[in-house]
Amino acid sequence: MTKLEVSRRKALSGLTMAGLGAGALAAPAVVRSAVAQTLSWKMATAWPGGPLMDIGAKAFADRVAQLTEGRLKVQVFPGGALGNALKVSETVKNGIAEMGHTWMGYDWGADTTTVLLGGYAGSFDSERMLHWLYEAGGAQMQRQFRDETAGIVSLPLFIRTAEVFLHSRKPVRTLADMKGLKLRTAGAWLDMAKEMGAAPVTTAGGEIYPALERGVIDATEWGTLWENLSPGFYKVAKYLIIPGVHQPTAPFELCINKAAWAKLPERDQKLVEIAAKLTTFESWTRIGVEDAKSLDVYRKAGNEIIELAPEVQYETKRVAIEWARKQGEKNAWFKKILDSQLAFEAEWKGANRWRNVLVKEG
Repeated sequence: MTKLEVSRRKALSGLTMAGLGAGALAAPAVVRSAVAQTLSWKMATAWPGGPLMDIGAKAFADRVAQLTEGRLKVQVFPGGALGNALKVSETVKNGIAEMGHTWMGYDWGADTTTVLLGGYAGSFDSERMLHWLYEAGGAQMQRQFRDETAGIVSLPLFIRTAEVFLHSRKPVRTLADMKGLKLRTAGAWLDMAKEMGAAPVTTAGGEIYPALERGVIDATEWGTLWENLSPGFYKVAKYLIIPGVHQPTAPFELCINKAAWAKLPERDQKLVEIAAKLTTFESWTRIGVEDAKSLDVYRKAGNEIIELAPEVQYETKRVAIEWARKQGEKNAWFKKILDSQLAFEAEWKGANRWRNVLVKEG
């Protein structure tokens, strides 16, 4: 090996060591940078527990941590831990929590438009709602509406199929049975139930069971067949009334503080949106499977299952649409979203004929 070659090798070796040294010195800086970018957010919820918590809020938090590779971690709190369980959007807007999971219809007193996006007695079913939200501009309108009127970022998160109409201490089949019925509910159904003769009240989820047990209320609505196993209403109310004409669908809301959202890198904002959409579809399919298994549980517990008379089902839809049209006369956002939903429903008129095949039961 010539002196020149030896000299070149020494020079290259020195450069390599210098590079390794620089890399070694830079490595802690890279680690520090990654740590600095890790965010820990609090999520307020309206739920004491159950599927809304487990396959909704907590499942979403897990998805976010997974998709962002730990850059965003979300700690989920039960209803009431960070503020009023029925005012999660306010808790988020005020910065007490960076995120919240709620049913938007709880805010109907501030703006009745919220019930169109959370589902009400005039809504179409969950299959149509999912199509409207993600393919017909519904989610975009929801986001713009909540930005302008509530000052929060809003995304769909979780959806259920038609709810149980009532867990009741009294049998309810007809319009006559609705008269004077003390039922717990929320949102626009408070007004509509009154019009149909009932005596509705509202309360947070954690307060329903004792009120039903003590007879303070005659009946309650809450969730679907499977979701209602967890709170155990069927243990203190003998009658299970179906279908949930008051709530043919129920999309729920992820609300995010605008200042916190603005600090989140764009790539992680997109991943949060993906996590919310994925959790929504997974909740729908999970609830569908579990609902199918749950009727047998109620039967074995001694519940009597009652199907509402057609007169109640038809009257509920009529009252709901009439109520909605009146709201649209005095609320531009309500009218915009209602018109979009009614137009979408008209496009799907008769869809059961081409989307479903008749199956003989039994």
